[in-house]
Amino acid sequence: MNHSMKLFEQSFANIKSGKKTIEVRLYDEKRQQVQIGDTITFTKLPDKDDTITVEVIGLSRFSNFRDFFSSFDKSKFAHPENWSVEDQIQAQRDVYSEEEEKRYGVIGIHIKLT
Repeated sequence: MNHSMKLFEQSFANIKSGKKTIEVRLYDEKRQQVQIGDTITFTKLPDKDDTITVEVIGLSRFSNFRDFFSSFDKSKFAHPENWSVEDQIQAQRDVYSEEEEKRYGVIGIHIKLT
């Protein structure tokens, strides 16, 4: 199955270059449909003028961002080396609220370029 998701420019570029190998999302109804072996077509925001397709090679579910980011090296997300877990969580707060995090939990989608 192919899924469609949108990404901001920097995350898009990091996946396209192979630097980012785990995409973090809320484990909402849409992400609950994602299975290992599926593909995801990411569309770059804001212009929606470029896409890349990746294969899902693993899934890691957590109840919160703290446990999630504490479990993986920050290089998997192409985060700066000097970022703390707090910095990583704060970056997610630009997209997801604490209430959404508590409601859905977190999914790490392990990907490889196709």
